[in-house]
Amino acid sequence: MTNDFLTEYLLSSLRLSVPLAFAALGGLFCERSGVLNIALEGMLLVGAFTSSIVTAYTANVWLGILAAVVVGSLVGFLHAFLSISLRVDQVVSGLAINLVAVGLTSFLARLFSNIISQELPGLSQISIPILVNIPILGSLLFRQDILIYLLFFLVIFSTYFLFKTSPGLTLRAVGESPKAADAAGISVEKVRYLAVLASGFLTSLGGAYLAVEHVKYFTEEMTAGRGFIAIAALIFGRWHPVGSFFACLLFGATEALQLRVQALGADIPYQFLIMLPYVTALFALIGLAGKSAAPSALGIPYSREGDK
Repeated sequence: MTNDFLTEYLLSSLRLSVPLAFAALGGLFCERSGVLNIALEGMLLVGAFTSSIVTAYTANVWLGILAAVVVGSLVGFLHAFLSISLRVDQVVSGLAINLVAVGLTSFLARLFSNIISQELPGLSQISIPILVNIPILGSLLFRQDILIYLLFFLVIFSTYFLFKTSPGLTLRAVGESPKAADAAGISVEKVRYLAVLASGFLTSLGGAYLAVEHVKYFTEEMTAGRGFIAIAALIFGRWHPVGSFFACLLFGATEALQLRVQALGADIPYQFLIMLPYVTALFALIGLAGKSAAPSALGIPYSREGDK
């Protein structure tokens, strides 16, 4: 295996894992607060569509990304309103958002097909002097676009925020024991709303990266189950930012591997190769059965005693 081949494989693995990692971080904040979020797929899809159509119309990728996070946050607000204020079953709320996102983006994609089918400008790469010259790691870590650098920062920041700050402790307390948090004067509803909004914001960044940087155009259902793989990565990473990030890298490496095996023309049905990332996610979850403890109040609506 040559250095060039290894470098290209690692770069492909990293880039394929970026949408998953943003979605997993979004899901992490949401679920650490006690709100189950299976709407990650829909949030990714909405972020991808919004960024692509705004970028295509304005020829400005930053406006596309900004529009994506705004709309993604609104989707997060919808999930929060349904599951926190109305106390709709959180699984039902997430499924509804996923179904609406697939249907609406598919309809709009056909309506504006002449616009979003054009190649998008994408993001420019930023090289960090000296460090970029390190063999293999230089190209992998120090010559990337701004969203990948932002992802690296967010993984570190999220770890510090959750485990070293008072607001992070508050978030985790709400997810573990909302009744005790409420008794301590913490607004459970406010914390959960903010967490779900953050989830929509971060997940839509993953969708924007997928559309404007990785693929550079939008196609119907282009997320292809990435939101559900992000949930698997979140569980595999035990609801920890670093663990979830490395789980996403594992799934990204698996997808990059199946693409390279297909390109080499191996005598293997391509359907089996396409299954690899999903099979990896399945086996990862099976291996963690009974070992990964979710936040205690995850998926359980909270209301004060006496509320109707």
